[in-house]
Amino acid sequence: MTTPTETACELPIIDVSVLSSGGDAVEAVAAEILEATRRSGFFYVRNHGIDQQLIDAAVSASAGFFARALEDKRDVSVNQRNRGFMEIGECRLGEARYHCMKEVFFFGPEHGVQTGDDLPLMGDNQWPVFMPGLREAVWPYYRAVMSCGGRLLSAVAVALGLRKDFFRGYYHQSLGRAQLLHYPPLPADAFEDQFSAAPHTDFGCITLLWQDNNGGLEVRLPDDRWIAAPPVPGTLVINVGDLLARWSNDRMRSTLHRVRNLAGRRRYSMAVFFDPDSDALIDPRDMGVSGHQALYPAVTAGEYIMSKNRGTFGHYQRAAGAGAGA
Repeated sequence: MTTPTETACELPIIDVSVLSSGGDAVEAVAAEILEATRRSGFFYVRNHGIDQQLIDAAVSASAGFFARALEDKRDVSVNQRNRGFMEIGECRLGEARYHCMKEVFFFGPEHGVQTGDDLPLMGDNQWPVFMPGLREAVWPYYRAVMSCGGRLLSAVAVALGLRKDFFRGYYHQSLGRAQLLHYPPLPADAFEDQFSAAPHTDFGCITLLWQDNNGGLEVRLPDDRWIAAPPVPGTLVINVGDLLARWSNDRMRSTLHRVRNLAGRRRYSMAVFFDPDSDALIDPRDMGVSGHQALYPAVTAGEYIMSKNRGTFGHYQRAAGAGAGA
């Protein structure tokens, strides 16, 4: 039965249950994904295989973490591997005039520092000692979303005319970056260009987003209209990031989106950026594009994402400034 929210949603909602069956009947889903990513770069998935209990536990723990005193959260302040807590005032996305009104807790795969000591964004997580249950609550959800991301990329590969397991060789030690997000309400007198998250594209391959019921996420369509991406129960929001757009030679669209929390309540979301290995080479020619038709030069995933991080997050800019003055 279609709900009023689904009827009002302008973005496609795709049933991906066949991707969990392990069968080969992915062509129809792949075609829907290709159309969605060509049109807007955004779509929803239902029947994604992630247990609601895992979602509920992760959301509850996330809210509990952000409810702690700022002094506590600063014990795990975000580091140069982009793991830990980032407070309000430390993020300015895109060409925004103001910083984003959000708090973030970053975490990612636990490969161990020894496996990625010289690779961007690879390192240990900073789980807070003052909240030992945070990892226990969010890790099962994270692992389930990562599995879902793998299934979605198999359909993406089919959509692009590649073998189903094309991406597998690029995901031995996936960056798999994750964010717990807290958006306080914007003030009633907020400027029009003041955002919870300013207009931006995501940096990696695909993003899998859970959002609460407060709304506020908006997507810009190719005709420059901004439309709402409202919360739809039982779904995740999926979008293409810069790396997949580059890799696919723009056959899939990395789209501007933004958040304005005007609900008058705290807004929570959880994003998992299902990205390749840090040293994975992202080259359109590996997807069958001839050299003279390639719109982008090859780039490694970790270095590309780091180049974006350096222009976005205050902890990288301070480190660069300290280095310049040494």
